[in-house]
Amino acid sequence: MRGREGASMLARYSDAATASSANVIAHYSTSFGAAARLLDPDARRRVRSVYALVRVADEIVDGAAAEAGLSPEQQQQVLDGLETEVERAMATGYSANLVVHAFAEVAREAGFGTELTRPFFASMRRDLDPAPFAASEIGPYIHGSAEVVGLMCLAVFLVGEPARPDDDTRRARLERGAIHLGAAFQKINFLRDLAVDWRTLGRNYFPAVDPDAFTEADKAAILDDIERDLEIARRSLPDLPRRARAAVSAAHGLFASLTARCRATPASEIIATRIRVPDGEKLAIAVRSALGTGGGRR
Repeated sequence: MRGREGASMLARYSDAATASSANVIAHYSTSFGAAARLLDPDARRRVRSVYALVRVADEIVDGAAAEAGLSPEQQQQVLDGLETEVERAMATGYSANLVVHAFAEVAREAGFGTELTRPFFASMRRDLDPAPFAASEIGPYIHGSAEVVGLMCLAVFLVGEPARPDDDTRRARLERGAIHLGAAFQKINFLRDLAVDWRTLGRNYFPAVDPDAFTEADKAAILDDIERDLEIARRSLPDLPRRARAAVSAAHGLFASLTARCRATPASEIIATRIRVPDGEKLAIAVRSALGTGGGRR
């Protein structure tokens, strides 16, 4: 059965779902939006749909749900329901939740499933637990909250890529790069949000650090770790498809700039002020990334 414009009813519904996800991203992430504009239209659509679901889940555990008056128990029920709906939609190709529908369509196109979504929801669920993080929990938490998102995006970038003789080794290099880039993004955000996470939410994602006595040595150790992640990720950039390289390079450049700014900021200010990259510098990073990867015309 076809609608008045000639598209199938499911295709029209999927278009509406994709537009809804793009609208979610437009309301929440200017930095992400700037990098996404360097992607080709298909990859941009898919990546926006991935990040829209991430944003909705984040609002359940860290934003709108609590402000609406939901208790932690109710937040977990909503999060559990969202995960159930995501798995159902990935299996069937349909959801009445537009953001979930768009995400599931991308997951089916890119070939990923619960091996990535379950760790993600486990990390989101951990944020509802008031118990302090143990050192042993941080690695799995970062994997679920950030590394798997990097792997989802990588799967998106590889959709439709022609086969190559070195596909297995190239894929392994790219997956390692995606994991370390996701980890770097998460750790730099932990550092930027150290004060609000600790003083407002009671969370400390650096169990070896006392946020109330944050030192230059603490800052240096965290930034050394982030820079190692960024360097591993940087080495994987040439293996990316050209159509994705500029956007990922821009994102890498933005977080490298944030890391450098944190390095130059006294520890006492890190704990008091959220470090950001000015919009003009973001634009310059995007332009350099586009020109440096052959994407200047776009």
